[in-house]
Amino acid sequence: MAPLFLTAALHEKIWGGTGLKDDYGFEIPSDHTGEAWVISGHPNGPTTVQNGLYAGKTLAQLWTQQPQLFANGDPKRSFPLLVKILDAKQDLSVQVHPDDAYAAQHAGELGKTESWYVLAAKPGAKIYYGHQASSQAEFDRALDQGDWEHLLQTVPVKAGDFFYVPAGTLHALGAGVIVLETQQSSDVTYRVYDFDRIDAQGHQRDLHLADAKAVTQVPFKPVKTNPQVEEGLGFVKTTLQVAPYFNVFLWQIDGQAHFQAQAPYTLVTVIEGSGKLIVDEQSYSLTKGMSMVLPSPIKEWTLAGQLTLVASTPGPKAL
Repeated sequence: MAPLFLTAALHEKIWGGTGLKDDYGFEIPSDHTGEAWVISGHPNGPTTVQNGLYAGKTLAQLWTQQPQLFANGDPKRSFPLLVKILDAKQDLSVQVHPDDAYAAQHAGELGKTESWYVLAAKPGAKIYYGHQASSQAEFDRALDQGDWEHLLQTVPVKAGDFFYVPAGTLHALGAGVIVLETQQSSDVTYRVYDFDRIDAQGHQRDLHLADAKAVTQVPFKPVKTNPQVEEGLGFVKTTLQVAPYFNVFLWQIDGQAHFQAQAPYTLVTVIEGSGKLIVDEQSYSLTKGMSMVLPSPIKEWTLAGQLTLVASTPGPKAL
């Protein structure tokens, strides 16, 4: 069984730039490209298999038509995870995502818990993460009055930082930040503040304040991450997050390292360097920006070279 190498779906955004091309080699559609959906079964941007028996099929098609590749016992569900690389040339809108219950009722989708691994950050870069309101009344008043100076909470960031962003967290990437985002497969966003930007048609983008008031966690309680590091000959493996919907790992390879599957399938993106993946004595070249799924029939594999990868597996709520 071969790994499933994937072609990303690219999305233009008002806040995007050229980092996806400059840093990761994607063929972007314009100089304001904000997102590469590198592993996706979502209808708004499904990725396509490049190689092997399933070349030309989308990940969504394989999930339903070949459920054995994922040990998927319920093909009627949608593929539960989504991995993106985001290039924030400008600040993203300050936004919040709903949980499963609210999203199902109001949007017919999954909720959206996500996480960010910071790939690059310009000096002085920051993210918006949480808020300072102590009560629902204070939060609602700040939204109604546009009191962003007193409401929004910012955190300085650098490459290598990791943030867990559960549904209900007010958040945004700041200008000059590139991240790898691991999330539930959902495209439901409630925009709270867009810095009074005007789009190409001369209009401000819609805000969703009523929904934001209904789903935002008040008061904000950040989830602390506790990375666990395992070092061995040729590798450093860091568990960045173990969570209900997904688990996220950083693999740093310098030489050769052997892995065994810990879940029904594994999602992998190369974020730095080059090397090779060896499965069943077959070797596959790896370069920065490549993404793949290691499906259920692949029980073990070897990584060799000098490269860094972010991997993820489904959590219990995604199985």
